[in-house]
Amino acid sequence: MKAFLLTISLAVAALPAWAEIKIQEVTSPNGFEAWLVQEPSIPFVSLELRFRGGASLDAPGKRGATNLMVGLLEEGSGDLDARGFAEATEALAARFDYDVGDDAVAVSASFLTENRDEAVALLRESLVNPRFDEDAVERVRAQVLTGIRQDAKDPDTIVGAQFDALVFGDHPYGTAYEGTLDSVAGLTRDDLIAAHRGVMARDRVYIAAAGDISADELGALIDTLLSDLPETGLKQPADIAVETTAGVTVVPFDTPQSVAVFGHVGLERDHPDFFTAFVMNQALGGGGFEARLMNEVREKRGLTYGIYSYLVPKDHAHLLMGRVASANDRIAETIEVVSDEWRKMATEGVTEDELARVKTYLTGAYPLRFDGNGPIARILVGMQMDDLSPDYVVTRNAKVEAVTLEDVQRVATELLQPEALRFVVVGQPEGLEDTPSQ
Repeated sequence: MKAFLLTISLAVAALPAWAEIKIQEVTSPNGFEAWLVQEPSIPFVSLELRFRGGASLDAPGKRGATNLMVGLLEEGSGDLDARGFAEATEALAARFDYDVGDDAVAVSASFLTENRDEAVALLRESLVNPRFDEDAVERVRAQVLTGIRQDAKDPDTIVGAQFDALVFGDHPYGTAYEGTLDSVAGLTRDDLIAAHRGVMARDRVYIAAAGDISADELGALIDTLLSDLPETGLKQPADIAVETTAGVTVVPFDTPQSVAVFGHVGLERDHPDFFTAFVMNQALGGGGFEARLMNEVREKRGLTYGIYSYLVPKDHAHLLMGRVASANDRIAETIEVVSDEWRKMATEGVTEDELARVKTYLTGAYPLRFDGNGPIARILVGMQMDDLSPDYVVTRNAKVEAVTLEDVQRVATELLQPEALRFVVVGQPEGLEDTPSQ
């Protein structure tokens, strides 16, 4: 067992003053690596697990298998059926959450110190020995199918799905991880077992914990929890190069308000310029009222209630995207304004005042994220998946402050591509023509 201490100081919202936190890098006896913030003042622990790969590991023709499998992890395991598992969890005052995305399966757990061993044993059974009982499979399958039918009527979901299909094609990212009505209806118990073995494997797990537990105790807990999972899982999908052209793809839908998603290629998370791009995007469309897109589209023209842009560094592709909704008779003007601001940022960068305001916001808001064991554990596991070092918590705000006007200008010129900015619009937009994407 190795434990390396890193002392950091950050503002915790729940505390009246600056608090000292120690991040420990822990290696368990069986070789699992984890990060830990030990905090014994409250007798409970938050544990975060991430299994890299997620729904992108679905086998061909089995779209939705990982999503359905994850939905069944709390529906019975070992000797307990779905009701028995729920009652046991409640009796321990524990909480287990299971989630899935394109690139990871997430497992979040919180439990009291006094019954930690019992809670871990229960969680282990859900991860290692899920039952996939027929009645549970059919119940959760029905829930998933209902969600898919509802999504088919939701313009916000439709626009995202259409953009993904346009950009990613036949890559797993190009279809919804929930699957289709046909693919989900056709999934068998054997498909779920295969998905479980392919995704929930030891070679792709990331671990973080915060709370009333020592490094030695965490190491033993991890070995108990994970050592009986398969050693290796399915191969990760291939990377995909994002290629778009400027224009509009219109998806007719009977609604008084059109929804638009827009974007083009972005930057991978480990790119040397990613941090500058992050700062630049905050000024462009980071969501605050002082961002350019919000100011120009909402404040000056009243075209929308909200608009934002964001970097999307997926494991196998990277995008710079945005989203906005506007009345059918105003969406064309909205798209024109967005395109103009995209072009202006690419050619002019930001002003000194804009950069100063962005830095003040980003450095002030960051410490407030560390407001409890759960958020801390989630942040730590996310840092691991992004291949960041523990001292990122210390150096992050300094990285923000170090970004210069010249940095932003250079990155904006290189990253923002008005000639590749593709809009997908769902609604009944007036004054917009569908233009080919290639």
